[in-house]
Amino acid sequence: MVSTAHGRGRFDVWAPRPERVRLLVDGRTVPMRRGDDGWWSPDGPVPDGEVDYGYLLDDDSDPRPDPRSRRQPAGVHGLSRTYDPSAFAWTDRAWTGRQLAGSVIYEMHVGTFTPEGTLDAALGRLDHLVDLGVDLVEVMPVNAFNGTHNWGYDGVAWFAVAESYGGPEAYQRFVDGCHAAGLGVIQDVVHNHLGPSGNYLPLYAPYLKDGRNTWGDLVNLDGEGSAEVRRYILDNVATWLRDYHVDGLRLDAVHALSDDSEVHLLEEMAVEVAALSAHQRRPLTLVAESDLNDPVMIRPREAGGRGLDAQWSDDYHHAVHVALSGETTGYYADFEPLTALKKVVERGFFHDGTFSSFRGRDHGVPIDTDHTATWRLVVANQNHDQVGNRAVGDRLSDPSPGHLDDDQLGCAAMLTLLGPFTPMLFQGEEWAASTPFQFFTSHPEPELGTATAEGRIAEFEQMGWDPEVVPDPQDPATFERSKLDWSELEHGRHARLLELYRSLGRLRRTWPELTDPSFAATTCDVDEAARLVVLHRGRLQVVLNLGERPLEVHTGPGEVLVATASGAELDADGLLVLPGHAGAVVHA
Repeated sequence: MVSTAHGRGRFDVWAPRPERVRLLVDGRTVPMRRGDDGWWSPDGPVPDGEVDYGYLLDDDSDPRPDPRSRRQPAGVHGLSRTYDPSAFAWTDRAWTGRQLAGSVIYEMHVGTFTPEGTLDAALGRLDHLVDLGVDLVEVMPVNAFNGTHNWGYDGVAWFAVAESYGGPEAYQRFVDGCHAAGLGVIQDVVHNHLGPSGNYLPLYAPYLKDGRNTWGDLVNLDGEGSAEVRRYILDNVATWLRDYHVDGLRLDAVHALSDDSEVHLLEEMAVEVAALSAHQRRPLTLVAESDLNDPVMIRPREAGGRGLDAQWSDDYHHAVHVALSGETTGYYADFEPLTALKKVVERGFFHDGTFSSFRGRDHGVPIDTDHTATWRLVVANQNHDQVGNRAVGDRLSDPSPGHLDDDQLGCAAMLTLLGPFTPMLFQGEEWAASTPFQFFTSHPEPELGTATAEGRIAEFEQMGWDPEVVPDPQDPATFERSKLDWSELEHGRHARLLELYRSLGRLRRTWPELTDPSFAATTCDVDEAARLVVLHRGRLQVVLNLGERPLEVHTGPGEVLVATASGAELDADGLLVLPGHAGAVVHA
């Protein structure tokens, strides 16, 4: 029932597979007539206003939800409910957007960001993000899924906002509130697969094709009927950006989009989003999560690329994580030397055609650093994947042995916020949150819950982690443990680290060299034996002692602008003394 640019009616539905379709609306059954293009339209009067509805396919007596449903108040198996997004009273007419260049992103999971776990509750914490120096809030998927809580990547109703978060009107209030606070919104969307429960799309049309990726059946992007499937995805993109005023999309696992079309879906998406951006006169950003390490994603279309704005660089995370933690299991193995960190700082990717021991083959493509802006890579020292996909969902700040101390957490913050790329923070990292972020599900079907838990255990065994410590994703306590504890901000190490993050955010907005988009504007020196890392960013040096012993470093005369918890001393001759694990930003 989502209106599109193609003029479809309110209850029209694409359903070439069934021989008969009837509309069940407001308790009445209305016959539908089929057009030559496989779209069905009501063949009789339909009610106005807000109503519940569904479709009866062939002789099935159970109504199925609308593939383009805006609301699923009774869950993904229940009837759809109409929703008119244009009825919302927006207050953001003066909003001109936020460009990605120079910005700081904050990744948020609505269900665990606040105790209430709703979009309206999240509005009450926006001042915290503003004080932190955040520009864009990246919201993990909110589309409707089966159950009461999960990460969001098992959604099946791509146009509907989960009722447990507050539904579509609450989502509009959230975006409107973010804009009022000066914050843009990036919505995480999943178009590479559908969740295991409540996916009725194949009953209607060839939305899927033969083959599977890691998470499920492949979406049909290039087979028979794929033109309408692609339009379904592109209309979904437009829905977030146009109807919900979102400022950008994070595109989940684009390497799992199987598309051999002459024009790849991502390029078609970039074309349409650019046109919408021009019409709305505000930047609209597309950020890809890609495992390919291939800059074709962010290369302009004029140069033969897909034309997306940015992509995640997991290599940066891996290099930072290994340099600070010393962990070298699984895919971390190749990042053990500090030269790996130097390479990602200066070249963007570590694997850019080099051999990946985890994959057992060469991986990646070099970035043309002479012609690529550094802000096109989004980096993090923690994110939902890298925390939540650990056996117990432990953060870098976990107080158990083997995790980072306060100085090391400060160094991680400096590498992320003061490096050359677009920094993304994960909710709670800014105050060393003691709560984990674990993998949680609420599948009502016991067999799905069991299969999910067993699959997680198998993954962890491959990574070398002890499967005995893996929490049950279906246990409600796993979800509750993952909720942030906002009382922590007020005392101890939490308050100290938060002030450091705020200081680093202020530095980014004060010193233009920290947002300089040229790869040539940043160099990195490392001393493996001393465990010393120095980032040179114009007039600033970010000096990090990753070893346990104090170090003396000649930086030249100047001043220490910011230091980690243990402090730093710079004498008149330019000799910087750094305690073990400490870091400092020096203006020479």
